[in-house]
Order: sequence, then structure tokens, then C-alpha cells
Amino acid sequence: MAGFPAGFHWGVATASYQIEGAVSEDGRAPSIWDTFAHTPGKVRDGDTGDVADDHYHRWREDVELIAGLGVDLYRFSLAWPRLQPSGRGALNQTGVDFYSRLVDALLERGVQPWVTLYHWDLPQALQDAGGWPERDTAKRFAEYAALVHERLCDRVGVWTTLNEPWCSAFLGHAHGRHAPGIQDDEAALRAAHHLLLGHGMAVRAMRERAPAGRFGLTLNLTPTDPASDDPADVDAARRIDALANRLFLDPVLLGRYPDDVPPLPVQDGDPAIIAQPLDVLGVNYYFRQLARAGGASNGRPSPWVGSRDVEFVSRGLPQTEMGWEIDAQGLYDVLGRVHRDYPAIPLYVTENGAAFADEVSADGSVADPARVAYLDGHLRAARRAIADGVDLRGYFVWTLMDNFEWGHGYSKRFGLFHVDFETLQRTPKDSARWFADVTRRNGPG
Repeated sequence: MAGFPAGFHWGVATASYQIEGAVSEDGRAPSIWDTFAHTPGKVRDGDTGDVADDHYHRWREDVELIAGLGVDLYRFSLAWPRLQPSGRGALNQTGVDFYSRLVDALLERGVQPWVTLYHWDLPQALQDAGGWPERDTAKRFAEYAALVHERLCDRVGVWTTLNEPWCSAFLGHAHGRHAPGIQDDEAALRAAHHLLLGHGMAVRAMRERAPAGRFGLTLNLTPTDPASDDPADVDAARRIDALANRLFLDPVLLGRYPDDVPPLPVQDGDPAIIAQPLDVLGVNYYFRQLARAGGASNGRPSPWVGSRDVEFVSRGLPQTEMGWEIDAQGLYDVLGRVHRDYPAIPLYVTENGAAFADEVSADGSVADPARVAYLDGHLRAARRAIADGVDLRGYFVWTLMDNFEWGHGYSKRFGLFHVDFETLQRTPKDSARWFADVTRRNGPG
């Protein structure tokens, strides 16, 4: 796999709660995911992130894994409850020191840090005060962002505020499948708005201190097509698209919410705050959806706010272990849509990957041909998008190594490196070697 333009960037991505462990060490306080994972019945097999990959203690080893892939970017999230345990006030110096050492080690190995300020681990203290459905949480997030940025901005190239605010809002507050495990449509909509408001406030606060900095947001975008030409199916797809994609793209890039989303708690001045100018937009892509109006007789019922009369139907394509149909064309389509329908902005594929049932063989190798085929297909789609004029600057594989996969616990493996969760040994899969060859063939970013 070659043929990407000169200067194209390559990376891998992780998230703090999924890999760090050490949840009660060095001043870290509980997050909503600590609470959720320790609630019986919420996570498969009762798994928690208490140890995860123990990255907090094994980060030097993991930096070597990253560097060995030949990537020039590493996207990772900062644990808010490790840096600011109560969600307000001064930073925890021990937490700052941990991330400072990690950043320095990456730079020494020629890898640029790409920071995500929030990947779902809200301090439990802020949840106890109301969490994202409360407007004050947006203010707390902006204050946290400004404090952390001040300490690390001299060595971090790109700062993204939120990872996948749709998941935080809807999986966490409408479905209840993610922390904090709430099932309340109104709370989900309030959370969605306050997440975006916090994003805008944070970008504004950081840019005031560093006008030349690079700031962005990461969205999970899901192409949603009607199952047929029936007007009811077309309308079903429109409603899902509004909640999955346009609810987040439009206010950030156009300065307004779509007309076809439920009412949101917008106050005067909020749209301008949310629409802060950005330097990058991260696109996370995993699958396409086919929507049909109806009562979920044959498909999967929609858990979407205001669209529970919609179901998603299968096209019979091969699936990952997550049950997601594999459709590389969807990546091409979603990149093209952002390029076509919104103001020009540099794009990065900040997550793309697949879970498969990987096992270590007797000779110590991990053959994962399905993952290699998945990544190859999606990289070809990305390369076509670039050829067709999309301003795509880089691509991150999700993820560096197997880890705590949220509500699925340790049952789903996305990593380029296999992790034995008993010994925590990291073993390169064939896909790690394949990806290292891709980065070598295409040269440094």
C-alpha cells in the first residue's frame, strides 16, 4: 500500500481509561467510567479498567511499540480525573508529570503528540453535580483545558477537545449503555449541547493563550442511507442523519443547528462560541447504516432520541466482531461529504479499525488477515478521496493494542498488538508488521 502524498501523516490512537489502569494511584480520583464499570451488569463479565493495559506503569515500553511502527503521530487522551481529580481547581502535579514524561519520550523517538482532552472519563465529582446535562460542566471543561494547555502547549502540536461527543451524549444519557448510564432523552440533548459548548469555550480559552496553536474536534460520522426509495425510509434516514452527523457538524462548521433536530437549550451567544475557528477536524469511521421506518421486526431497533420507530437493516456484508458491517466505501463517502458540504478544513481520519477474535499461535505469532484486509481497503478508500480533492492530511489506526473496550470489557480486540490480559505481554500481530510496512513505503509525514 503506497501512493499517499508527500507529507501525509500516520498514527495510532488510544484512550486513557482503556489503557492506563492505576485508577487510584498518585491522586487520580474516580471517573464516571470507574463508577459505571463497577456497577454490576453494566460491563461484560464484570470487567473494569482498574488495570487495563497498565500503560501508566508500562508507558516506556509502549512508546517503543509506537515508534517501531514508523508513525509520526500518536493520538492519546488525557485523563481528566488524573489531572484535576475534582473537576475544578488546581491541577494534580503528579498527573501533569506523567503526561509530561510521556510527551518528552514521544518527541525523543520522533513522534508528535496529538492530545485529546476528553475521551469520556468525566470526573465523578462533576457527575455528582449534574454532569454534562448541566451547563456548568462546559465551563469546568474550558477551565481544565486552559490549565492543561498552559502546562503542555510548548510540546504538543495538536489539541482536540472532545472525542465523539455523540457517544458521550446519546450512549451515555439516552441508551444508558455507556457511563454515566442514564436513559433520559432530554438529558441526552442537554448533554449534546453542553459538550459542544464546552468544546467552543475550551478552544477559545486555549487560543487566547496560544493564537498560533492548532485546535480541533473529533467526531464519529456514520453515513446513513435509506433502505429503499419509500418516502418513509427516506425520512427515517434523514432523521438518523440529523442526530448522528448534522447535529455536530452543522453547529461546529456552519454556526447553527439543523432545523430537523429536537429543541436544544441554546442561549444567546452559544452558536458563536461553538463555531470557534478550527485548524483540524478528526473523523472517526467504522461502519455505514441502512435505515428503515418500522417497528424493528427484522432489523435492529433504533435507540436514537426521537427516532425509535426506525430500525437498521443488514446488507449481508461481512462483519467485525462488533457486529459492524465492513464497508470501506463509507469512509470515502463520509470524507467526500464533509469536503463537499462544509467550509474547507483539513481532515484527519482519527480512528479506523476493526475487532476480530485474535489468538496467539503456538509459535508466538498472531495472524490477523481480516484486519489487514480491513485496513488495506479503508486506506485505499482514503487514497481515492485524496485523489478526488479531499483535503485529508493523515490516518490513525484504532488502536495501538488490545484494551478495555467499554461495555464489552476485554472481549473485543482492536489492537495492532495483542495483549494477554493475565500477563499484560504485548505481542505484535501481523497487522502491526503490515502497517509498519505501509508507513515505510509512504515515507515520514
